[in-house]
Amino acid sequence: MSAPPHLVSPRLAATGVRHGFFGRTGGVSAGEYASLNTGLASGDDPACAAENRARCARALGVAPDCLVTLRQVHSARAIVVAEPWKGPGPEADAMVADRPGIALGVLAADCMPVLFADPEAGVIGAAHAGWRGALAGILESTVALMTSLGAKPARIVAALGPCLRQPNFEVGLDLVEAFLARHPASERFFAPGARPEKRQLDLAGFARWRLAETGVAAFDDLGVCTLGEPDRYFSYRDGRRRGAQAYGRNLSAIVRPENGG
Repeated sequence: MSAPPHLVSPRLAATGVRHGFFGRTGGVSAGEYASLNTGLASGDDPACAAENRARCARALGVAPDCLVTLRQVHSARAIVVAEPWKGPGPEADAMVADRPGIALGVLAADCMPVLFADPEAGVIGAAHAGWRGALAGILESTVALMTSLGAKPARIVAALGPCLRQPNFEVGLDLVEAFLARHPASERFFAPGARPEKRQLDLAGFARWRLAETGVAAFDDLGVCTLGEPDRYFSYRDGRRRGAQAYGRNLSAIVRPENGG
């Protein structure tokens, strides 16, 4: 059985970690979940979602029960993972670990998946950041928690995978106001929309800026838009446009190998 196709960040790979930004191909799910849906709570057949996750885990060189994900709630909460758990996991939107062999996974279907590594400290991280989480500070929380385990922002490499991108990320003026209220300098991440009451959000640019503010300068953006490639990636907004009642989740995961290779 071949591994599911996935994207790799060259800068992150150079740190010695294994990682992958998986899309929607290479799995066993059907219908709106076809085919590599990895969301346990997505409404898909649990056996199919479990098999899809197992395929991703094996592609990263770990056993299926060593891949962990969270009950994501668009928060700023990041947690330390000391050992794998079964099931959907605790409520949080980012994880960090300093132990090898644990694959940290985040699920998304337009939100930003960001993977992190400090190779010298042996600390990795994974964050799920939609606009709510990004605005609340989930990326900053991830870096702070990695730092508590011995990482240094100047050594951290961060990689952003497939997500919703400008100009496909159209939002209302209320969202602009929310960003400006918290970060007045964020106005530059909004471009004019198709209508006067709309704007186009560059959330990827906002993420790069927030990480730079924490001291993380090594940022690898793979530049893929989920809504722009709905045949390759699950996209919540694509589903809404088509009137779909369900949607799958893309997995992005990172692990520090047990034997350094």
